[in-house]
Amino acid sequence: MTITADAGPVRVALDRTWWQRHGTTTVVWTARAALLAVVLVFWQLAADRWVDATFTSRPTEIAARLAEWSGDGTLWANTWITVQEIVYGFLLGAGTGALAGFVLASLNLVYRVLDPFVMALYSIPKVALAPLFIVWFGIGMHMKVLLAAATVFFLVFLNTAAGVREVDRGLVDAVRLMGGNRRDVALRVVLPASMTGVLTGLKVAIPYALIGTVIGELVASNRGLGYLINDAASQFDTAGVFATLVVLSVIAGVLNVFVGMVGRRANRWKPLDD
Repeated sequence: MTITADAGPVRVALDRTWWQRHGTTTVVWTARAALLAVVLVFWQLAADRWVDATFTSRPTEIAARLAEWSGDGTLWANTWITVQEIVYGFLLGAGTGALAGFVLASLNLVYRVLDPFVMALYSIPKVALAPLFIVWFGIGMHMKVLLAAATVFFLVFLNTAAGVREVDRGLVDAVRLMGGNRRDVALRVVLPASMTGVLTGLKVAIPYALIGTVIGELVASNRGLGYLINDAASQFDTAGVFATLVVLSVIAGVLNVFVGMVGRRANRWKPLDD
């Protein structure tokens, strides 16, 4: 009888926990799907009724263009090129940015000396670098990768450096009191505590990796999604432009999911919220 009496509250608590984990997620995804459906229906109805479809196209026309490009291989060939440029540029910029941010922010004097120069370089519009990168690296894949990497580098660097410089000094002093050396402090305190800044930089940098890559393709390229945008726009093919933007949005979403998975694994050391 005691087990039966106690099972009620326990069952209720378990049900509430399940709802908090799964029920809310279901509601959120249902609301997102409903909102997307409403926007698409409104867009379809508004074309040529309230706005000129020449400028906005229609969801059905965009879907037809995606199907056409998928059938003749245009979409897959150009998407694969752009995905490579985005991934290589993101990995290169994120890796060098995180490493530089971790090392330089740990050296207080060096960071203070370099800070204004880093901010000056960060303030340069990356689109202005495209012509210079063409002169240096040509119009091949290397130029787009390096332009994307240059865009990503500063975002990851600045967020990583901020995370390192905001590490609790009490933890650092505690490790030193226990006999820890500089390496122990860096690997056991600074690195884990700065992961929030690193992951923030990675998430913020994802769309900028796409921007850097597409800018490079728009400026000088005969392949890639940026080239498809340029080619469609030159023919007043609004559906083609929107179809390419849809593909870029999907790529960004996939990268965001991947970074989120990495973030959850990297933050497993943190205590759970009450």
